[in-house]
Amino acid sequence: MNTHPPDPLTEKIIGAIYEVSNTLGPGFLEKVYERALLRELTLQNIPAKKQVTYSVIYKGQSVGDYFADIVASNAVVIEIKCVDRLSNDHKAQCINYLKASGLSVCLLVNFQQARVEIRRIVSGFEEPSQLS
Repeated sequence: MNTHPPDPLTEKIIGAIYEVSNTLGPGFLEKVYERALLRELTLQNIPAKKQVTYSVIYKGQSVGDYFADIVASNAVVIEIKCVDRLSNDHKAQCINYLKASGLSVCLLVNFQQARVEIRRIVSGFEEPSQLS
């Protein structure tokens, strides 16, 4: 199994995710959590951009685009969900973001539950997590 301990940046981002979850609780739309998390990341001096576009290149030509919810410090993709349960499709979406972006870490976050659910995907492999 491929395991990597979270780096300090990822740890700080996870702390920001918990702050948003603890402050807002469940029940809002994804855009509300996206805006709140962007605000929290700014307050914690973590540069972040929303709706970052990554082109999918096939044999030298762009064949489509992916839009990541948030990219923090040009290093960590954050995919926000508000669903009853995270699925393999959500994990696959994160893997594709990593492929398209060339980045190595994606945090898949589900704000729908009473306790926020966070899955860390590293280079296409979901890490075992005690974060949720």
